[in-house]
Amino acid sequence: MDTKSHLLNAQSLTPQRSLPDDIEEIQYRTFEYFWLGSHPTSGLARDRLRSDGTAINEIASVSGTGFSFMAIIVGAERRWITRDEALNRVITMVQALQKAKRFHGAFAHFLHAETSDVIPFGPKDDGGDLVETAFLVQGLICARQYFSGSTLAEMRFRTIAHDLIANVEWDWYTRGKDGPMWWHWSPTYRWCFNIAIGGWNEALVCYVLAAGAHRHHIEPIHYHQGWARSGEMVNGSSYLGTTLPLGEPFGGPLFLSQYSFCGLDPRGLSDRYANYWEQVEAHTRINYSYCQSKYPDSDFWGMTASDGRNGYRVHSPTQDDDVISPTAALSSFAFCPDEATKAARAFLKFKEGRLMGRYGFVDAFSPNHDWIADTHLAIDQGPIVAMMENYRSGLLWSLFMTAPEVQRGLSRLGFSVERQSQEEMPL
Repeated sequence: MDTKSHLLNAQSLTPQRSLPDDIEEIQYRTFEYFWLGSHPTSGLARDRLRSDGTAINEIASVSGTGFSFMAIIVGAERRWITRDEALNRVITMVQALQKAKRFHGAFAHFLHAETSDVIPFGPKDDGGDLVETAFLVQGLICARQYFSGSTLAEMRFRTIAHDLIANVEWDWYTRGKDGPMWWHWSPTYRWCFNIAIGGWNEALVCYVLAAGAHRHHIEPIHYHQGWARSGEMVNGSSYLGTTLPLGEPFGGPLFLSQYSFCGLDPRGLSDRYANYWEQVEAHTRINYSYCQSKYPDSDFWGMTASDGRNGYRVHSPTQDDDVISPTAALSSFAFCPDEATKAARAFLKFKEGRLMGRYGFVDAFSPNHDWIADTHLAIDQGPIVAMMENYRSGLLWSLFMTAPEVQRGLSRLGFSVERQSQEEMPL
């Protein structure tokens, strides 16, 4: 069977799995971040909330809103909300997104949660953020695939969602050259940040979507010369007894192997550079092993980018600030469910439950410094809901992988998807 045929038959073969009540409660409480904690008018996901669930400001996260679309689908499928409630919410969200200024089709990093006006992420960062946009499009595609019915409301939603998806000018962000796509563009400051989107990091889905786009696709050379850096992203060294196919030493923060794979199904997914199940599992194992050696008498593990004792920081084995982020372990549920379950229960017990906030676990804590975050972050809560569901049912993997843009993008970039029998598959 050729690559295209494999992609066209890339249906999720995940058996339905149940979770213990205490673990399902975590998924449900985290889902409520997006259902109850989002802006009441626009439905856009707030960038962060206090741990008691109250709003901090009116900043909406574009990537967090992408994860919100995924969470709402999960809520409907789990019957925590009705399908009609979910549909009404996603319609409200895309109508708010329609009002937002776009920069050659790309959205800014932050929007005003009520007005959809651009809120600069920082000095000179007032334009398009292509990676944030990719995570938004990932969620939009899942929702478009999910609401596939023939009712007027579902067709209306799909029309708006498709317009938002199709109008991203991925090719503009190549700057007309054969190398990488570029992260930012502003009509005022142009390409001033000069940050290439190069692997290995969280942005794999950006290249898949760009290659598969109907109107503004990129050519494979951008993936191979830009993302893969002509093979320089390959690692192959062993860390703590585990060989890491791609990326920086020890793998870096765990979100690098989670954000894109909320939609992309890594099982059996490979190209000339790596088998992606092996990549995400190895990255997770290295992070787990490092944390277990540091905290040997507990089940605490999981280092990623999150709030920390000194503000929002990247946390990893090579940037260790004694900060554990619950999202890192729980968003690894699809790869290491036993270790994730043990971590979840350890988090529940820590200091008599002080890590549990209104919408799931707080963002982070320091086991040795008596510090606990008082925040929830959209980009950390979202992957928890998505990855726990992919472990349970493969729902989001199935929706995303059957989308024509995704099939076309993977095929054009030379990926193959080898499906095994259900008994032979990971997990």
